[in-house]
Amino acid sequence: MIAILGTGKMGEALLSGLLRAGFKPGDVLVTARRAERGQALAERYGVRVASNAEAAKSADTIILAVKPQDMGKLLDEIAPHIPADRLVISVAAGITTAFVESRLGGDIPVVRVMSNTPVLVDEAMSVISAGAHAGEEHLKRTEDLLSPVGKVLRIPESQQDAATALSGSGPAYFFYLVEAMVDAGILLGMPRAAALDMVTQSIVGAAIMLRDSGEHPVILREAVTSPGGTTIAAIAELERHSVRAAFLAAIEAARDRGRQLAGG
Repeated sequence: MIAILGTGKMGEALLSGLLRAGFKPGDVLVTARRAERGQALAERYGVRVASNAEAAKSADTIILAVKPQDMGKLLDEIAPHIPADRLVISVAAGITTAFVESRLGGDIPVVRVMSNTPVLVDEAMSVISAGAHAGEEHLKRTEDLLSPVGKVLRIPESQQDAATALSGSGPAYFFYLVEAMVDAGILLGMPRAAALDMVTQSIVGAAIMLRDSGEHPVILREAVTSPGGTTIAAIAELERHSVRAAFLAAIEAARDRGRQLAGG
């Protein structure tokens, strides 16, 4: 039995991914802060809605999917109800395994996960890190849960905040880029629908080339960049506006904000 505690946007994305991966609705418990939200999840997915305490008692694997600022309260609520042999998986940005362990007490195995919204189309990027009491068995169980809905990578927990800023927030950066490119197409006289089709297919094709070719992105970019051509003119303009530096600063700001949320 798997329990998802705090089934908001990310919790629901994980829920739908688990069901597509072959888990039965009867294998999953969900909790929600609002009764109407729980009812909607039950009607949409056929899963059972429970209280946080009941879910903690009943499930073998407990996924903590509440917002970072709500994690302390949730852990205090469920701590008396979690047996020591349960696996606890935290998907809240910025929350350390040490924080979860200290609130739960005992030697409960905790695995920290950062995933992202492409879990909805089975193309998530999930990174996982073991807490003090989690071993190979717990990491493997976490990988088995997440691998049907995307790629899973093990990283040291010290890199989790950076991964959240880079990959957890990453899809939003690409959507932002697509918005800007579509606006550019409209500026150049293209209909919006045509511009969106072209940009979307370009970004999908580029991503697949990057993933499947094994080439460094610099090599792939240079293959499109002829001397004195249109692409190098565009790249020069991006550099003139410090777009690379803006991305560095933006992702660093996302990392810092994740730490603030966890602390607050």
